[in-house]
Amino acid sequence: MSLRVGPYELPARAVLAPMAGVTDRPFRVLARRFGAGLAASEMISSDVRLWHTPKSRHRMNHEGEPEPRVVQLAGADPAALAEAARLNVGLGAQIIDINMGCPAKKVCGRLCGSALLTDEALVGRILEHVVRAVPVPVTLKIRTGWDRAHKNGVNIACIAQASGIAALAVHGRTRADFYEGAAEYDTIRAIKARVTIPVFANGDITSAEKAREVLDFTGADGVMIGRASHGAPWIFRAVNAALSSGNTPPPLLRAEVRDIILAHLEALYLFYGEDSGVRIARKHLGWYCERLLKSPAQVRRELMADTSSAAQFAHAVKHFEDWVSEAAAAA
Repeated sequence: MSLRVGPYELPARAVLAPMAGVTDRPFRVLARRFGAGLAASEMISSDVRLWHTPKSRHRMNHEGEPEPRVVQLAGADPAALAEAARLNVGLGAQIIDINMGCPAKKVCGRLCGSALLTDEALVGRILEHVVRAVPVPVTLKIRTGWDRAHKNGVNIACIAQASGIAALAVHGRTRADFYEGAAEYDTIRAIKARVTIPVFANGDITSAEKAREVLDFTGADGVMIGRASHGAPWIFRAVNAALSSGNTPPPLLRAEVRDIILAHLEALYLFYGEDSGVRIARKHLGWYCERLLKSPAQVRRELMADTSSAAQFAHAVKHFEDWVSEAAAAA
């Protein structure tokens, strides 16, 4: 089945969710390498006055990134979002994604992210302004509503389609749910029944089996994977194989995983520089340790304490070499 977003035919039905502090360029490149059909940038503010900070400059860096390049914008002012979209297209963005799903208080407090779901008229104005402003596809990420008493995801989806949105991602929780409890897919199913644009189901997609189950239930065109990719960017390999052929590929060898992790560290050091690279690598190393090692806490303490890339990398080599050797000895 062909899945298109505007002029782009996606290579796969599983895509990476945009996540602040996670989906930087090194992680996006890694996810695409393992088969993510799309990988959006971390959320960028529509306030251009904030674009000169190191954080924003890194978020807007797409050098060497596979196409199509997706930039996610957050804001509440239609004109500002339209201008931000135009500027990012000028910088190389090939798809603009609008964030109406972030539940963070500091985002919702500015009537951005999922707070926008409480004002359907404003949602329509924002989407119409941005779609008219740029010659590239505009997509939208939402939640099912503000809270369980106000699930208006179907209304928002209809507004999005009427505004010219090219694709929609729906997280199966309300803003009030944050990330608690289980995601629900009834609303996503109802949305897919009402619109003809591609819909991506998001929330608790943790395995190839769950992806298949959610697609069968909702009728969605694809799945969007977020937290399940933390420390496991190769999840897209398994999910896409299962969705395309029905077969799950054999797990990666431990030596292959070790090499992926070490290459990821090197990419982080190169992208961010020494101090920030070490700090940001700690988060990813923590996730890798939790997923892969039998005694993650002890190893994590050592890796978190390292203050130089050389020390951090050397310790990572040691611990993941030991992990590889452990499997070889047991064979």
